[in-house]
Amino acid sequence: MIAPRLLKLSGEALGAADGIFDHAEVDRVCVELVQGARHQPVAVVVGGGNILRGAMVKGMYSDPTRGDYMGMLATLMNGLALKDGIIRAGGAAVVVGPNHIPNVSVQYDRDQVMGALAKGTIVIFGGGTGHPFFTTDTTAALRAAEIGAGELLKGSKVDGIYTADPKKDPTATRFAHLTYDQAIEGRYGVMDAAAFSLCRDQGVRIRVFDMTRPGTILAALGANPPGTVVGQPA
Repeated sequence: MIAPRLLKLSGEALGAADGIFDHAEVDRVCVELVQGARHQPVAVVVGGGNILRGAMVKGMYSDPTRGDYMGMLATLMNGLALKDGIIRAGGAAVVVGPNHIPNVSVQYDRDQVMGALAKGTIVIFGGGTGHPFFTTDTTAALRAAEIGAGELLKGSKVDGIYTADPKKDPTATRFAHLTYDQAIEGRYGVMDAAAFSLCRDQGVRIRVFDMTRPGTILAALGANPPGTVVGQPA
């Protein structure tokens, strides 16, 4: 089997200014995923920020982990939306979580996940790691390492990693390549340090790209993907 690629998709990317879902954007993402999966195995880790992130409710509950668990449930809701969109686009998908929830997700089992990927089924990882205090970036790094992904595609609102915020600093320049240590030390904000460290330790290459424009997800899954690469020294 060709090495899978894993897309880290933020929940905010699916959201609308006046609602939880931008249905046209969900459809666009799913069509591009289905097209990309025709040529290689594809997995997705989805966040839940369009619905709820743990940080949004931090300090509101007696149990400090409560918000994290609520955020994990939000990612499963997004996973179901993606699954439905993929099926409507003519593909096959399964939502995989840390635990089995009837009619929502199957419990993570590596052999079953690899079998699904080999059949061309898009695997959507929801529910985070199942534990509090871990971001969906770290979940993406963990799942990418577990399935032997050739690359972790980090969907962003900019076309790579820059020396500064290009929306605020017109002199900012984009990196074509960074080492893991440079990405960690630079604190560029595209992923958390734990995710970068896990990818470095397991040799998972990261590609940061702009996923907001039509065609960019399909391009990232193609032969000449755009963006900034984070990996071993060039």
